[in-house]
Amino acid sequence: MNIITHYDKLIDDNNDPFHDPQPLKEYMDKWDGQLFIDSMHLTSTKKVLEIGIGTGRIAAKVAPFCLKLSGIDISPKTINRAKENLSDFNNIEFICADFSDYIFAETFDVIYSSLSLMHFENKRHFIFRVSELLNRNGTFCLSVDKNSNDSIDMGDYKLKIYPDKIDDLKEYIVLSNMYISSQFETEFAHILICSK
Repeated sequence: MNIITHYDKLIDDNNDPFHDPQPLKEYMDKWDGQLFIDSMHLTSTKKVLEIGIGTGRIAAKVAPFCLKLSGIDISPKTINRAKENLSDFNNIEFICADFSDYIFAETFDVIYSSLSLMHFENKRHFIFRVSELLNRNGTFCLSVDKNSNDSIDMGDYKLKIYPDKIDDLKEYIVLSNMYISSQFETEFAHILICSK
């Protein structure tokens, strides 16, 4: 099963993290909780990009504190659900496309991604694209799963993923003209905060 079909199926099955009960929200925070959000240094003048907006779980915490949030996701059904979930916000642009080759019309002050990089085989290209889209003195916040499996077992099928190797990512970040301003770990994730 490919990534689009997988995420469309999750929506068909009404699997929507935006509406998770509190215990599940706290569980997801183990990848990208308040410290991750605080690391973005959001202000009302900043333009922000989320790579892998999903159904809007993190975007709902970001949109109130920035000028504009652009959210890109490859799954049409996921984007449609995000539009529903985030309909109270008038500063969000939804983009249904592949981040790898989408042509953006603007650059950003903050770019963030959580649990999305595992779906990209070419990690170097991903990091270099981020660097191209990030304004000078901008911030890039990246949360990657510590898990090194090459698939996600969904019971009736497996979804192929590309595990993130933190040392490789650090190397790509430096080569892309960004630098790591801080890094920390949560129970399940490595988090890199980068600047340009």
